[in-house]
This record gives sequence, structure tokens and C-alpha cells, in this order.
Amino acid sequence: MVKSFRVSDLQTLLASMGRSKSGLKQDLVGRALRLVQTEYSPELLKNVRQLYESRFPKSAAWLPARRPEGVPVAYSSLSSSPSLTSQAPDYLNGISKPLHAPAAEVRLVPLPFYQTLETLLPPTELVAHNSEKLQDSQCIFELTPSQADQIRNASELRPGIRSVQVVLRICYSDPLGVQEDQYPPNIAVKVNQSYCHVPGYYPSNKPGVEPRRPCRPINITPWLHLSTVPNRATITWGNFGKRYSVAVYLVRVFTAADLFNRLKLCSVESAERCRERIQDKLRFDPESEIATTGLRVSLICPLVKMRLGVPCRVLTCAHLQCFDAVFFLQMNEKKPTWTCPVCDKPAPFELLTIDGLLSEILKETSEDIEEIEYLTDGSWRPIRDEKEKDRERERSNTPEYPVVDICIPEANGHSPAHSSTSLSGRSGSGSVGTSGVPGGPAGAPGGGVVVDLTLDSSSEEEGGGAGGDSDDTEDSADSPAPKRGRYNYDKDLVTAY
Repeated sequence: MVKSFRVSDLQTLLASMGRSKSGLKQDLVGRALRLVQTEYSPELLKNVRQLYESRFPKSAAWLPARRPEGVPVAYSSLSSSPSLTSQAPDYLNGISKPLHAPAAEVRLVPLPFYQTLETLLPPTELVAHNSEKLQDSQCIFELTPSQADQIRNASELRPGIRSVQVVLRICYSDPLGVQEDQYPPNIAVKVNQSYCHVPGYYPSNKPGVEPRRPCRPINITPWLHLSTVPNRATITWGNFGKRYSVAVYLVRVFTAADLFNRLKLCSVESAERCRERIQDKLRFDPESEIATTGLRVSLICPLVKMRLGVPCRVLTCAHLQCFDAVFFLQMNEKKPTWTCPVCDKPAPFELLTIDGLLSEILKETSEDIEEIEYLTDGSWRPIRDEKEKDRERERSNTPEYPVVDICIPEANGHSPAHSSTSLSGRSGSGSVGTSGVPGGPAGAPGGGVVVDLTLDSSSEEEGGGAGGDSDDTEDSADSPAPKRGRYNYDKDLVTAY
């Protein structure tokens, strides 16, 4: 009883007897076993029985074990003597086992890509019959004529791979809950003296992380006798302290396209229900200090970084972000993880649903829209890219300044306003522009704005002197020549169109 306790049960037992409840599980088990062996008392026995009955209410350890109901009698052809025939249902690993069966049956987790048609060998524990690290365990089963016909008449998924198969599954021998497929170390499977293909290891791209082996059902169909001749499977496994069970099933194999068709047929959430879900999330909470006015959802699949085709999510996830259903099923067909790519929580196939509202939004929006925002009333609005926003802001806020054309000369080699502006500058009557600044902008004959681009401080003084003392010709004649600008050309006025 004590060995079957969980950590919480062990801690409760030790605390009730005044012992320390800290440490790892193996420490707690050893401490509880020593307590039972050294201080056996009615109070201790009562506590152990109460904890055990609370954990296993339908079974008691002191009752004799019985054969579970519904276990078929098989392997009658393995033995000719009556005594061996009576033990045939427990024949495994090449030796006869006792008649009593385990009190709890090992259950394997159902797989979305496999539909169990019949059980050829129920989960049976692999028994080590010596102290060697490598063990060879054998199991024998037969196919009925109808089962053999099912395999022969099944369609082909790929060349040489049929849709109806006989698969071998291995898991831990733990009766609590459902067990996932788990290979023992150094596994090798041989069927009728021929080795079967066992999935290899996935290489790891992260440094220091060991490669992981995908544990999935092993297809043994190509090596079977499709007749009433018994089939013998030999499992080579490493005996390193853990217990394993083996089972053989007749299954129908589905593809990712089959699961997608089933998903479209049976699990589509309507647009109205999706809007109700959005309104529930955005409903105002008076106890909350933060009010949410919108929820942004990306239209890009987090798996493949492409636009969503069929938006899908898990019913138990709290987020509204979706992923592409087709890519998700294809990736799990190759490497089954069944994990939500948004929040990394379990995403079993039974809980997947297609978002009807987001499907409509994808049809209504263009390809350049990569994000939307849900509003409190269940409506939505597109969120444009930041670059596109900047471009629109520039187009809307840029004023229309006049364009200054200084590069296109006329046929005589001068700027368009050369003759008129130079004459007006020399006459002294038009040297002051319209702004009142010497040499400033002046009106051009064509209605343009005249801008002098070559003025500097010396030319301003020169222009001011010319405008202020036009009668003193002797001083102007003795004065030095006017300075040139920064560039080697005459100062002039140009027209801004």
C-alpha cells in the first residue's frame, strides 16, 4: 500500500506519525517503509488503510485478485496439453504466468490518427526473467480470416502503406490514468524473425540537448502472416528498473486531410458565438482598475508566418489568437506534439475548433492587412502597417511648397529672370524686394517669386550702400570691385515657379 502512495499521501502519513515530510519521493517512501517495519501500531495501520482507500475506493489490497471481466481467451493454439491451455491467456515472454491478473488495467491514450478496430493483445507487462540488462520478451497472437481480409482490401495511403494496419504499442505499466506511448531503452522489435522499423531520434538544434525519440505505434503489418498461422513478436528492451507493457491493435490510419475534413464537419464555432466570446472578454469590470477597449488579433499564423487559411484554436485556451488548422494537423502528423503554438498548452484534436468569425474576416480583408482589433460591441477594424501609416501621414500633412527651378537655362545661357532682374537691380529703383530686404524676393514678370540664392553679408552691405547713396559717384568709382560669391559665377536672381 505504501509503495502506491503519491507524494502528498506520503507526506500526510509521515506528518500524522510525527516524522519529517521533506525530501524527494524516494526518500519519503523509504522513510514510510521503515516506519511500517519498525513501529507497527493500530494507529499507523488505520492511517495507511484510510489513505489507500481514499486513493483506490473500489479495490482493497487484502481481497484476492480476480480476472477482469471482458478479457478474451486467446492463444489456445499455443499449447497441446490441457494444463498449458488453461494458462494460455497469460502466456507472454516465453514463460507461463500465474492465473491472477493485475488489479488495475493499463489504458493507452487514444490517438487522433489511429482508430482502434480490434484488440489483438491487451496491454501486458514485459517481464524480465533474468538479471541481464537486455531482455527478450515474446508475445504471440493470431489474425482471424475477417481481420486478414480487412488488411488485404484496405486502400493504400502511400505505396506499401495501407490504411488498415496492425500496430504494436508500448507504454509504462502504470494503472493510474491513461498512458502515452513510451519506448524502453535499447528497443528492437522482431516479427516472425524479421526486424521491424522503429522510429529513430529527432536531431536537436540546441547545444547540450539530447535528441528525442518520437514514441508512436510501430507498424508490423508487412511482416505478419495474413492467415490463421500464429504471429510471434519479440521485443528486445533494456531492463533498468522501469516497468513496461505491450499491446497489439488492429487500427485504421487517418491522414491530416482526413482529420481536417472531420474538423470542418463537426467542429466549427459560429460567428455569433465568437462575437459573444469577444464581448465577454471586453465587458467592463467595475472591480478592475484597467478597462480593455479592444483586443488585437494577428492574421499571420504563428506556425509558418504566413496569412491564415483556416483559423483554428483550442476551446480551453483563453486567447483569441488562431493558428492555421491545415499546417497544425500536418505538423502533428509528422511529429505529434499536440501543443498550442500560441500558449504552449495541450491542444488535443478533440478540443480544436474553427473560428467562424475570423474566417469571415479573412475573406473580407485584403492580403496587405495583417492585424485586426476586436471592439467591445463585437465588431472589428483593420490595423494597418506602421509603414503604411507613416506614408499616409506624410501624404496628408505635407504642405505644397513652391518648386524652385534653378537648373533649366534659356537659350541665351541665362536664367529665366536674368535680364529683367539684373536690369532692375542695376537701375537702383527695384533693388529692394517686396519684403523690404535688399536683394530679397521680388516679383518676376511671369508672376513668379524671385529669390537671390547668392547673397551674403558683403553683398547685403553692398546692396544697401547702392540703394542709400546713389549720388556719390566718385566714392563708388574708387571703391574696390564687388566680391564674388562662394561659387565662381556672377550673382544673379532666379525665379521660383
